[in-house]
Order: sequence, then C-alpha cells, then structure tokens
Amino acid sequence: MAKEFNVPPVVFPSGGNPIGAASGPQQRRLPTAPFQPPRSSNPGIPFMSFDVNSAAASTSFSTPQFPSMISTGGATGFEDELPLLEELGINTKQIYQKTISILNPFRINAHLHEDADLSGPFLFLMAFGLFQLLAGKLHFGIILGWVTVASLFLYVVFNMLAGKNGNLDLYRCLSLIGYCILPIVILSAVSLFVPQGGMVIMVLMGLFVIWSTRVCTRLLVELASYGDEHRGLIAYACFLIYMLFSLLVIF
Repeated sequence: MAKEFNVPPVVFPSGGNPIGAASGPQQRRLPTAPFQPPRSSNPGIPFMSFDVNSAAASTSFSTPQFPSMISTGGATGFEDELPLLEELGINTKQIYQKTISILNPFRINAHLHEDADLSGPFLFLMAFGLFQLLAGKLHFGIILGWVTVASLFLYVVFNMLAGKNGNLDLYRCLSLIGYCILPIVILSAVSLFVPQGGMVIMVLMGLFVIWSTRVCTRLLVELASYGDEHRGLIAYACFLIYMLFSLLVIF
C-alpha cells in the first residue's frame, strides 16, 4: 500500500510580501541585462576595451605599402655599367699603347706615360717570373724585391741630381721601371731557346740591356724636369738596374 505525501504550497515573493499559492495571478519576472564590464577610459587603446565590435574593427590589418624600388624616370640597366677592369682602374687600351711605344726604342711617345699606372708593370713582372720558372728558376720574390729597391735607388739619384726642382715621384718611377723592363722579359723568353753560357746569349743580353736603358732614360728625361742636363748619370743608373735583372736570366 503506497503512502501519500502532502506537498506544501510554493510561495513566490512578489513586491516584498509573501503570498500563498492561492493568491492572485503570478507576475512574470523581467529578465535583467547580462553583465557588461565598464569601458576603458582611454579610447585609443582598443585591446583594453571589451567591446567585441570595436576590437574586431581595430584588429583588421591593412595591406602594407612598400616604396617602389624603381624611380619613375627609369632605372639604369647593366648596359650603362662600366666594365669591371675600368672600375678597378685598369685601362687595357692604355697598357697596350704603352707597350707598343716601348717596343720601338727609336720612336718613343713619352706623353703616353704621363699617366702612371702599375697594372702593366705588374703584368710584365709576372711574365718575367713565369719565364724564369720555365727555365727552372724561382725568382718571383727576387724580381719584386729588386724592382722596389731599384725604384727607390733611381728616385733618390734623380732627385739628388735635380735638387729642389726635381718633380719625379716614386709612383711614376716604379711605373717607368716596370714598363721599361719589357726588353728583359723578352730576353728571358728568348733564353729558353738559346744555349746558356754561349756568346749568343751574351750578345743578346747586351742588346736588350741597352734597349731598356735607352727607353727608360728618355722617358725620365722627358717626363721629369731638369733631367736633360744629367742625362749621362741617369742613363748609367738605368744601365746598372737592367744589367742586374739580366744577370738573373744568364745565371
């Protein structure tokens, strides 16, 4: 047999006064608005605000604008670029013209050598060392060292002879000695096909030394002032320099 329980009446507060279940019609309770946190006092900082709409608008990214790398006037292409040798200061046409002037000892154009450079002399010195290497002699360091000492020697001798009026600088002196060593380079190449220690190589050595001496003396006299009156002494100094280099070829 089931028990019956008496359910007490449910009392809903209305207006602050409790009423029973038998009271008048129940009044519906109005829903309250959801909790909204206070807005930030600084409107310039969107992430401090909990407004979803404003935060979404503030986090929208715009496409970055990059400056154009090409000017409106047109960019320079590779056709307008200088050759690499000219950017390095190596004028192959000038080196060729100077070489041709040295090969003719009777018609020397001294104006070509007014612009001194070391590209041609370095090329000739490397060729000299290569021919010596083919002959079984390793003289690269000796050649470079002797050229430096010879340039200092000729620079001091010329400026002592010219006195205060001497205008020969060491750079031009090194350039002239390097270009005028071309006959000795030719002698080194010819010596590969000539028996060593014979009369032929001795005669050739004398001819090529005189050739280098004549060319170097004339260039020094014409390019440097007050050198004409001391031509003999300058020629003697040049003769000693190139005789020394020719001994590397003979011995």
